[in-house]
This record gives sequence, C-alpha cells and structure tokens, in this order.
Amino acid sequence: MLKHQWMLATAESCTGGLIAGACTDLAGSSVWFERGFVTYSNAAKTEMLGVDAALIATQGAVSELVVRAMVQGALQHSKAQVAVAVTGVAGPTGGSAEKPVGTVWFGWATPTGLHSEVQQFAGDRAAVRSATVHHALRQLAVLLK
Repeated sequence: MLKHQWMLATAESCTGGLIAGACTDLAGSSVWFERGFVTYSNAAKTEMLGVDAALIATQGAVSELVVRAMVQGALQHSKAQVAVAVTGVAGPTGGSAEKPVGTVWFGWATPTGLHSEVQQFAGDRAAVRSATVHHALRQLAVLLK
C-alpha cells in the first residue's frame, strides 16, 4: 500500500468492523487506511455501498454477487484504490444447507482487478470471525504483490 501510495477501504458484514480494527491497530495506518464500512444489515449494504436490494433479495446477502457489489461500492464511496469486503454466516445460528455456518464470501478490488472467493471455516462464532479477518488480509497481501 505504501509503495504505491494506495489507500484501503473495507466493507464488512459478518466481521462487524474487525478487519478495519486490525488495520487501524497498526501505528501509522492513517497513511494507507482510508475508511471502513460496517454494513451488517441488508439495508446498510444498500444505503452505504449501493448494493442493489433486488440483488440481495435474489442471491442472498451471503453470495458472490453481493460481495462483489460490496467491494465495488467500497471503492465508489471512498477515496481508496484498494478494497476488501466480507459477508458470511458467523453463527451459531443463521446457516442453511446451501450456506452453513462458517460460509464466508470474500471480495478484493485492486488496481489489477476484482477477485472473489468463498471459504468455509470451522469453529464457533469467534473462530469464524477471526479466520475471516486473517484470510481477508492475508489474501489482500498476496494480491498486492
């Protein structure tokens, strides 16, 4: 981030701001961290990030198309060049056969493109959220190399 003088924005649902918190725990992060959006509700995803409510209604909040819209919205509603977004089922309730507890969709937007993937994490709510933060930031570092 520093090398290219890029700024980062986050758009978080299931982590509730933990990714932004991990970033801002680092001294000097104000040089590269622009802002974080905590969009826990579907309405917040629509109001703050511009995610189409019809998209959420048809795909579900925990889906590839929604996380891609979230990460694009984070870029469009900030001054950042790089963004990360997450939406998932942290548990212990809320899972389904198609999207069990621990399912998390990730989106990353960098100057080289938009990337998304799904992961399935084991453990309780805290473990799923912690694994989500680590994966989001680890993969961001890989994409920025």
